[in-house]
Amino acid sequence: MKKFLALIIGTVLIVACKEKNAPSIVHEEITKVELPTILFGYNFDDYHVIKDTLKGGESFGEILDRNHVDYPTIYKIATKIKDTFDIRKLRAGKPYIVLAKKDSTEQAQIFIYQVDEINYTVIDFKDSIMANHKKKPVKYVEKTASGIIHSSLSVTLDEQGLSPLITNELATIYAWTIDFYRLQKNDRFKIIYKEKFIDDTISAGFHQITSAYFEHSNKPFYAFKFIADSTKMIEDFYDEEGKILRRQFLKAPLKFNARISSRYNLKRRIAHYGNRIRPHKGTDFAAPIKTPIIATANGTVTESRQRGGNGKYVKIRHNGTYSTQYLHMSKQAVKKGQFVEQGDVIGYVGMTGSTSGPHVCYRFWKNGVQVDPLKQKLPAAKPMKEAVKPIYLQSITDEKYQLDSIDYTKYSSEIAAR
Repeated sequence: MKKFLALIIGTVLIVACKEKNAPSIVHEEITKVELPTILFGYNFDDYHVIKDTLKGGESFGEILDRNHVDYPTIYKIATKIKDTFDIRKLRAGKPYIVLAKKDSTEQAQIFIYQVDEINYTVIDFKDSIMANHKKKPVKYVEKTASGIIHSSLSVTLDEQGLSPLITNELATIYAWTIDFYRLQKNDRFKIIYKEKFIDDTISAGFHQITSAYFEHSNKPFYAFKFIADSTKMIEDFYDEEGKILRRQFLKAPLKFNARISSRYNLKRRIAHYGNRIRPHKGTDFAAPIKTPIIATANGTVTESRQRGGNGKYVKIRHNGTYSTQYLHMSKQAVKKGQFVEQGDVIGYVGMTGSTSGPHVCYRFWKNGVQVDPLKQKLPAAKPMKEAVKPIYLQSITDEKYQLDSIDYTKYSSEIAAR
C-alpha cells in the first residue's frame, strides 16, 4: 500500500513539474498580404487605370490626347508601330485599357486594345515604343451534349443554352452525308466538344467538336476527328469504319463511256438557232441510250420530272452550297425526296427534250448559281491509308464508348416538362 501511494505521489510530482516547466503559448498575429494585381503582363497597382469602350468615330489619337499625351508623341507612336499594328483598325465597341502614371500628370504610358476575349494588342510607350499582339492563356475543357430535334437543330441547341456555332460545325462535318435543310422530327445527336476558358472560370465560348453521332432518318452517322496523314497534319472527320466523311464529287455522271461532247460555254453559238449566242450552262457527256447515269455525290432528290427542253431529268441537293442536275434522260430511276449516295444510279441516258443526240447534260449549282463544274475547287477526299486504319480504330475506342454512353433521357424529360 505504501509503495502504491509513493507511486501515485511521484507521478503527480512529475506531472506538476512538467506543467510548471511547460513553455507558454504565444499567439502570433498573422498579417494578410495583398497580392499585386497582374493583368495583361502588368502590375495594375503601379498605374492609374482607365477602362473604357471605343465609341463610334473615336480615334487612337483622341484617346491618348485625352490622357495627356501630346500630338507629336502620338504621331511618333503611330509611325513607329505601323508595321505591327495599324491604329486605324480600332473598332467601335471594343474595350480598351489605358495605364497612366500614378502622379499628378496621369499621363498615359500603355494602351491595351482587346480584340476579343482571348486576343489583345499592347502598345507600350513608357520608355521605348513597341507594339505586340498577345493571347491570354486558354484552357480547353471537354464537354458533352445531346438532343432530340423537334423543330430544328438550332432551336434544340438554343433550348440547352448551347452555342449556335455548334450548328455550323455539325453542318460542316456532315455536309456530304446529311442535308441539314431536310432534318426530320426525332432526328437526334450526341457530341463531344471543347469549350475555351480564360483564368479557369471565364468561358470564352465554343472551340471545336472532337467527335459526334447523328441519327438521321433512323440511320446512324458517326464522326471522329483524326489526322490520317502525318506529313500534312490536316485534321478530318472519319466514320466508325475509318471512311472519310468529306466526299469528293465524281468528275462525271457516267461510270463508262464518259466523253465530253460539249462544255460549259456562256458564249456558244448554235447553228440551229441562226448562229445566235445561246449560253450552254451545262457539260454534255455523250453515251449510248440506256447508259446508267449516277449521282456525283450524296444528296436528296429535289426534282424528278419532265419539262420542256430539259426532257426527263433529276435534280439533287447535296448540301447548303451545291446542287446538280441531269438532263435528257430516257427514264428516271429515283423519286423526289429520295436520299441517294454517290455512285447510285439515278436514271438512264436518253434523247428527251431539246437534243440532237443521246447524252446527259450535267448542270452544277453553287450557292444557287450555275457554274462550270470542271473549274470548281471542289473538296478533295483521299481515303485513309490501310496501314493507318488499325491505329485510327484503336484511337476511337474510348471516344466511341463515351459517345454511346451519352443519354437522351435527361434532355427529353426536361423538354417534356416545359
